[in-house]
Amino acid sequence: MVHTTVNAEVQLAVAIVKTLILVVGGSVTYFAYSAYRRTRDESLRLLSAGFALIVVGVLLGGFTFEILMVDIGVGVLVESLFVLAGLSIIAYSLRVQ
Repeated sequence: MVHTTVNAEVQLAVAIVKTLILVVGGSVTYFAYSAYRRTRDESLRLLSAGFALIVVGVLLGGFTFEILMVDIGVGVLVESLFVLAGLSIIAYSLRVQ
């Protein structure tokens, strides 16, 4: 699929960055969840859920644009909604005692 508004180099760079976000964000999520399983600390469970939402949102944003061939604005909106939800959960997790 070739987009007329984005050149191939930029598409490749976006794919690489999103893959790195999957690896690094997935690692952070895994370590936070592992810490939750060891300690049973509710804030760590929420923290891992927040990071997971952010990673999923970033992937869905790229997925909707590249695979489903929707407008890039829709992909950005999907990604932004997931990042907002993830950050909200992370912020809440920092308040939990």
